[in-house]
Amino acid sequence: MGAKPGRPPIWARRRLIDGIRWRTRTGTPWRDVSERYGPWGRVYDLFRRWQRDGTWQRIFAGLQAQADAKQLITWDINVDSTVCRAHQHAAGARKRGTCRSNRPVASPPSRTTTGSDARVAA
Repeated sequence: MGAKPGRPPIWARRRLIDGIRWRTRTGTPWRDVSERYGPWGRVYDLFRRWQRDGTWQRIFAGLQAQADAKQLITWDINVDSTVCRAHQHAAGARKRGTCRSNRPVASPPSRTTTGSDARVAA
């Protein structure tokens, strides 16, 4: 007799959005979202629905346009190559565990034609 009959409680969308903001700011798992924001499953569901339909992208673009209109954004780009690193396999590292018996057998090299062989063939 755990569940009450009837519709589940309606959570205010603002509370759910606050839960999304809290989770994004703290970086905790979704299951650790506080109950004051609503059930974590509802908070996550709203986040995913808005992510899939592009709502978050539209909100971001609108806020960015407003900040740019007020000249609050400096559009400078700085790329630091010290944080860009290729994976060891992309850098030509030695492959371990490859033995010769696993490699395909190469066909014997073709016989080169020498001057004396050319006369015999003709």
